[in-house]
Amino acid sequence: MSLSRTTEKRHRRRPAGEVVSTPIRWVWLAAWPVTATFVLSNAATPLYALWQRDIGFSKGTLTVIFAFYIIGLLGSLLVSGVVSDRLGRKPVLLPALALALAACAIFATASTVTALILARLFTGIAVGAVVSAGMAAVSDVAGPQRARLAALLASCAMVFGAGFGPFLAGVVSEALPAPTTTVFVVEAALLVTAVAVVWRMPVHHAAPTAGSAGGAWIRLPGVPQGDGMRLLLGIAVFAPGITATSFVLSLGPSLLSDLLGTTSRVVAGAMAFVMFAAATGVQFAVQRLRRHTILRAGAVSTTLALIALVAAVYTRSVPLLVTSAVLAGAGQGMGQLGGLSLLNAAVPARRLAEANAALNVGGYVLAGILPVSAGYLSDALGLTTGTTVFAVILAALAIAGGLTVLTGHRRAPEPA
Repeated sequence: MSLSRTTEKRHRRRPAGEVVSTPIRWVWLAAWPVTATFVLSNAATPLYALWQRDIGFSKGTLTVIFAFYIIGLLGSLLVSGVVSDRLGRKPVLLPALALALAACAIFATASTVTALILARLFTGIAVGAVVSAGMAAVSDVAGPQRARLAALLASCAMVFGAGFGPFLAGVVSEALPAPTTTVFVVEAALLVTAVAVVWRMPVHHAAPTAGSAGGAWIRLPGVPQGDGMRLLLGIAVFAPGITATSFVLSLGPSLLSDLLGTTSRVVAGAMAFVMFAAATGVQFAVQRLRRHTILRAGAVSTTLALIALVAAVYTRSVPLLVTSAVLAGAGQGMGQLGGLSLLNAAVPARRLAEANAALNVGGYVLAGILPVSAGYLSDALGLTTGTTVFAVILAALAIAGGLTVLTGHRRAPEPA
């Protein structure tokens, strides 16, 4: 029997309520599979211009390819959180990483829109499993005494990977031959190291208690009774934030081409990297603030990002476009950290993966609908009009989210 399996079984035999002290290095390492998978989630962003040139498809088709990632992710979230809470983190994470490796192989050889759609679908399924089981695994390894650290590392692992992916792809694709192949060979190597981490991870999954294992295996994820308002507050800010960053990822290269007249993959990747670097940095900066304060700040940042986006397209200003991306990243980062922190502090471990899945379902539904609509509207009426309509609608939702937090925090007080 391997050391990892022995360690995991010992943890599972511990009496309920006993605090398990895991070396701090494992709390950080547990976040690596989340990072590696999210590198894949956006690694294709700078390469779409190459595929558009070689295969030939419109901005609307590009957002549909992106939307299949959302479809796969949402479908995965319907089952992965429940399965992870019932069977453990590793039985979900290892197949997810295998599917991510399959997506790398398809991306590396893609020559049709169908292949790109399939690769994005597989990526979405893998990311959905990692969002629920992987982020819960970080909390399991950290233990209840490190709940805030676990939420911070899990959230930062997600956004850092999401930003590092397009930057890495941009640099590798410009510097090395066969760009659409080489990028995914490098990403496959990162995923192999993530598999090794998961295999040896000393995760101490909480055993189900009476009544916790009931219900369908495939269902809309939710939270325990009494935690619904905390989930709503997280979604109210996280959903507009991640929708804003999704727009930058899907149509950002087109905006850069329109404003700069450039199709540089390094520039497109760098803008995405800066956006998610802001999402990572802001979480470390605000981690000690009250959770509701973090959420309100996230709503404000997303609203300002959308104002800057409209100003950028009308003035053809690249600095304003980058400013918009940075503010969008900060908005997503704070919305995500605030939502995860509220859930980590209140939801028991046996339901945590499902709660994480519920937060992300709420965010990604909006992130799948609005950017696709903006893509097709841009094809019909022009990129400026499509971007403006998108920004106005999403800004209204971000403001509504901030008002929801402002008025709803009394019904969902800060957990201890």
